[in-house]
Amino acid sequence: MYDYAVMWDWLAFGVRWLHVITGIAWIGSSFYFIALDLGLRQAPGMPKGAYGEEWEVHGGGFYHTTKYLVAPDRLPEHLTWHKWQAYWTWISGAALLAIVYWAGSELYLIDPARADLAPWQAIALSAAFLAGGWIGYDALCRSPLKSNATVVMLVLFAGIVASSWLLNQVFTGRAALLHLGAMTATIMSGNVFFVIMPNQRIVVEDLKAGRTPDAKYGQIAKLRSTHNNYLTLPVLFLMLSNHYPLAFGTDAAWIIAALVFLMGVSIRHYFNTLHATGQGPAWTWLATGLIFVAIAWLSTARMFDGDYETLDAAPLTPAEARFAAAPGFEAAANVVAGRCSMCHAREPNWDGMLWAPKGVHLEVPADIARHAREVYLQAGVSHAMPPANLTGITPEERATLRDWYRSVGTEMAAN
Repeated sequence: MYDYAVMWDWLAFGVRWLHVITGIAWIGSSFYFIALDLGLRQAPGMPKGAYGEEWEVHGGGFYHTTKYLVAPDRLPEHLTWHKWQAYWTWISGAALLAIVYWAGSELYLIDPARADLAPWQAIALSAAFLAGGWIGYDALCRSPLKSNATVVMLVLFAGIVASSWLLNQVFTGRAALLHLGAMTATIMSGNVFFVIMPNQRIVVEDLKAGRTPDAKYGQIAKLRSTHNNYLTLPVLFLMLSNHYPLAFGTDAAWIIAALVFLMGVSIRHYFNTLHATGQGPAWTWLATGLIFVAIAWLSTARMFDGDYETLDAAPLTPAEARFAAAPGFEAAANVVAGRCSMCHAREPNWDGMLWAPKGVHLEVPADIARHAREVYLQAGVSHAMPPANLTGITPEERATLRDWYRSVGTEMAAN
């Protein structure tokens, strides 16, 4: 069992690494092509059908790029498709969601105080939010409102706010923000898979058949690409938020998440305008700063009411009960209480600390049993916690934590 815990954590690390790599590739190409598109200029002597060109210098060489508004007269022999970055970012992200939040649903996904769900119910809701976000967004983009880009964005933002509120009524704060980001990322990947790539294939097939492609396919793909461009930065914030309890550990987390989208839009508007005109609007700096200050202020809205008796009396989940009843639990709980709980508390006792690191609480027995794997990995197998061993945990105490966690696997094997 303990070998499995280590292997599972390395699997999560490997998939997370893949997700970051593919995400960098996708976001990098997306940002580059938006900047390229906005920087195109008309010039004399351009080929027939060309919309604009741009000269760039990078890596010791010069690049001359020409864009065709619809398509060139013939299909080029060498055509590079930009799609796998988006596909693998979503695939690796979905795998990471399953590894961390679905497999660890009782720890990271379910908050009984919000919605007392069985693991299968929480996982089904998680998947439904991802699919529902794409279905609703795609329906909006195909509705009569599609001719008004501003209205589409306003309705989309209203949907994001509603989704943020709903997610925070069902899941843990950490999972709620992560799922809002995952839902938005699914919309972005859906744009590539269901709209942008099929439209590009239609244009390519028309060229192969000697037909003049319809300009509408490129226009639709460009609109969806622009949406992706404005949604990218909020998604990055939400994906990083699970490392910062100040973002998700508050009743105002759903408002914080909504404001993040406004902040992301203001940042992208600055850079998009800069690429198009050579000068970004200064007001976006002020708007972004004010929104960030508002988010920081909202993050101080505390959630815990000090009712430890209710926490102590809450029924244990089967997984928690298994670790709480395991041999060595009392000794391990004493180690955690003496070495970890001053920081991992609902009201931390460490000077300057407002929230427990990563929102992990290790105060009552249910807390310690719930986070058994994390305690084992962070303070038993490795020396990651406490940081720099500030609380002076001894090798013998680390062995106590290891023995407690491993005893559950020994008992399971014996049965």
